[in-house]
Amino acid sequence: METQKEKILVVDDEASIRRILETRLSMIGYDVVTAADGEEALDIFHEAIPDLVVLDVMMPKLDGYGVCQELRKESDIPIIMLTALGDVADRITGLELGADDYVVKPFSPKELEARIRSVLRRVEKNGAPGIPSSGVIAIASIKIDTNKRQVYKGDERIRLTGMEFSLLELLVSRSGEPFSRSEILQEVWGYTPERHVDTRVVDVHISRLRAKLEDDPSNPELILTARGTGYLFQRILEPGEEP
Repeated sequence: METQKEKILVVDDEASIRRILETRLSMIGYDVVTAADGEEALDIFHEAIPDLVVLDVMMPKLDGYGVCQELRKESDIPIIMLTALGDVADRITGLELGADDYVVKPFSPKELEARIRSVLRRVEKNGAPGIPSSGVIAIASIKIDTNKRQVYKGDERIRLTGMEFSLLELLVSRSGEPFSRSEILQEVWGYTPERHVDTRVVDVHISRLRAKLEDDPSNPELILTARGTGYLFQRILEPGEEP
């Protein structure tokens, strides 16, 4: 029985980029659908139900930021932004709105293919070492179920994107031990930062996690900053262990 291909929605107003990506991604085994503007992207998203969206920022009718916002209201689908904007702050905007990663134009198709593979691989279920065999971790009012990839705060389920969950799972797997930004990028996003700006991907995802999990995100008690290093999750005590 043939396994179903993963489906990618490519959204870009440049026909040449849509053609190139449709050809390249189809050749390496993906099912590809395309859209030329933001409004069409939302229509096709609901029709095709893709596994990942490659989303250009500058588009007519509705730009990539608007599409990202609309998708995040209803879906945790992985989103990779394509941006030709030179300002670092503009690239970060997409991440703050819920994108999982970004690639700067002009880009190498091979680089985008690697990012797509990495994001899809991370959002699939794969437990990290250091997680208890039950897959369930409880600390304060937070319960993390790594088998179901779900997080609860009290009785409320907190919606996380696949990459947010993978980041949380990594931090929890070595609670009390700091991870550098570069280490997080390598473990979760699957690439070593070539430019300093890449580490901002980590910072924005940490901010997003804190906003969802912490009682006071500006004064976090779960996801802590390791000065001069990166981040760590508060040490989780074993049952019966003294603090």
